[in-house]
Amino acid sequence: MSEETTERLTVLLAPTAVYEIAADIERYPEWVADIKQVTIDDRDGLGRPTLVTFRTAAFGRSTTYALRYDYARAPEVLAWKQESGDLTSKLDGAYHFNAADQGCEVVYHLEVELRVPIPGFVKARAQNRIQTAALRELKLRAEGSH
Repeated sequence: MSEETTERLTVLLAPTAVYEIAADIERYPEWVADIKQVTIDDRDGLGRPTLVTFRTAAFGRSTTYALRYDYARAPEVLAWKQESGDLTSKLDGAYHFNAADQGCEVVYHLEVELRVPIPGFVKARAQNRIQTAALRELKLRAEGSH
C-alpha cells in the first residue's frame, strides 16, 4: 500500500529560478544531504536528465533507485516516476512552482510504496526526512545561491 504526502513552503526567488535549481539534478549531491551519488542514464533532446539513478542513505543503509523525469509541464512542474528500486516499489512525485507574493510557493507531492514492511514510526521519520531534503534543502540552496 502506498502512502502520499504533500508539503509546501515559500522560497524568496522567482518560480523559474527555483525550477532551474530543482531541475539541475546532477548537482543534488552538493546540497541534498542524503543523496550520495547521481548517475544520468538518459537525456532528452534538450539535454535534460530523463532517467536518473540515485544512491542515497535511507533507514540506516544505502539504497538505490532510478527515476524517470517528465518535463511536459516545465517550468511550472517537475515530475518523476520510479523505474526501479531496491527498497521502494514506488517513489513518484512532483515539485510545483507557483508564483507567490514573496517569490515562489513550492508544493512537493510524494507517493511512496516500500517493498518490505517497516514500523510506522520509522516510516514517518523517513518520510519527514525526504520532505526536509526535498523542500528545506531546496530553499537553502535557492536563497543561498542568489
